[in-house]
Amino acid sequence: MKGDFVFVDECVPGVRWDAKYATSDNFTGKPVEGYLANRIVGTRALCSALESVRQRAASRGFGLLLWDGYRPQRAVDSFLHWAKQPEDGATKRRHYPNISRAEMFERGYVASKSGHSRGSTVDLTLYDLVTGDLVPMGGGHDLMDEISHHGAPGITRAETGNRHTLRSLMEACGFSSYDSEWWHYTLKNEPYPDTYFDFPVTDPLPSDAATARDLVFQNA
Repeated sequence: MKGDFVFVDECVPGVRWDAKYATSDNFTGKPVEGYLANRIVGTRALCSALESVRQRAASRGFGLLLWDGYRPQRAVDSFLHWAKQPEDGATKRRHYPNISRAEMFERGYVASKSGHSRGSTVDLTLYDLVTGDLVPMGGGHDLMDEISHHGAPGITRAETGNRHTLRSLMEACGFSSYDSEWWHYTLKNEPYPDTYFDFPVTDPLPSDAATARDLVFQNA
């Protein structure tokens, strides 16, 4: 594969994934535009740092489960369109029980320009290497609520400790956390800090995803 974007599972041995936006199991209730394969994509720099996280996590009995990595700009645009549609209640209880669709953007849970589109942001959690069970974190992926914030009250001591474990592992390997989402981390020294890509997630990827100029969005 050419370019700087790769399938994470091919570069980080043993990582598990469940690409939520390629399925109906996400806050829109259907597969999201731009996700044509259930794979997680990221830059090689992201993968290198995740491999360091994986090794540290394994030494403590944990594995990594990824929910999202690179996100095409067209997917972000589809979120904006979805947010303007009438509320149908299909996913509200699970993903945004206490806010409106518009408030997802106002409160920073969803952005019109996402760090995911730069290729070095990842949504993930931990699982137990012995049982395969996900480690309890006090709420699932894309639960857009204050309970998902770092330091949130209302979760157990064990769940707080598990969030701290994930955060310490990620920060030790060069990632920064996001206060409102315990699962969201961005590589501090990301290779494309000002570039927003829009090539689709396909299997295989476009042959030169990182340099396809007609598929790139630049900051104004």
